[in-house]
Amino acid sequence: MVESPTFEIEDEFSGIVAGVDEAGRGPWAGPVVAAAVILDRTATPEGLRDSKTLSEKRRRTLAAALWKSARIGVGVASVDEIDSMNILRASLLAMSRAVANLPIAPDIAIVDGHIKPKLTCPAYTVIKGDAKSMSIAAASIIAKTTRDRMMLELARDYPNYQWHSNKGYAAPAHRAALAEFGVTPHHRRTFSPIHNMLYEESSKTLLSTNR
Repeated sequence: MVESPTFEIEDEFSGIVAGVDEAGRGPWAGPVVAAAVILDRTATPEGLRDSKTLSEKRRRTLAAALWKSARIGVGVASVDEIDSMNILRASLLAMSRAVANLPIAPDIAIVDGHIKPKLTCPAYTVIKGDAKSMSIAAASIIAKTTRDRMMLELARDYPNYQWHSNKGYAAPAHRAALAEFGVTPHHRRTFSPIHNMLYEESSKTLLSTNR
C-alpha cells in the first residue's frame, strides 16, 4: 500500500515551510534538478504522492495544478557541475538554488534525505520525506516533471539514445546507443559506465597511434 503524505511534519514548525526534493541522481545523462515548494493549503491538489509512485500522466496533471496554486522554485546542476563536484554535492547545490529561486523566502525548509544543503534558512531533513510530507511530495513532482521536460528537449537533438522514454537512465536502448554512437556532451563522464567507456576508447586510440 502506498503511504500517503500529510502535513504533520509541516505542523511541527511555525512560519512559511518549503518542501525540497531532487530528481535525477541516478541517470547516466542529463542534469540533476531540484524543486522547492510552498503549498497553499486552501488550494492543495488532491493526490499528492512521492513522484515515483505516480504515472507520468498523473505527475504532469499534478504539476500543472501546483504551478497554478503553489509558490515554486527550481534549481539545476549541470552535467559539468556533476562531474566536477560529484552527484551528491551537485544535488545539494541544485536544492540550494531551488530555495533561492522561490518567490518568497521560507522560514524553514524540510528536505528529503539525510543531508542538508546550504540554505539561508534553517533546514530539517526527512528520510523518505516524499512519502511523508505533502510539501516534499509536491517538490518531488515538480523536480521530476521539470527534469523529464528537459530530457525531452535533449532527446530531440540526440534521438538515438531515446531519452524521451528512458530520461537518461541505463535502459537497454540507452546502453545500445552508447555502444554504437558513443558518449555525448550530456553524459556524466565521472559515472563508472561512462568513464570506463571513455577509458576504453582512449586506450584503443593510443594503441592504434603507437603501432
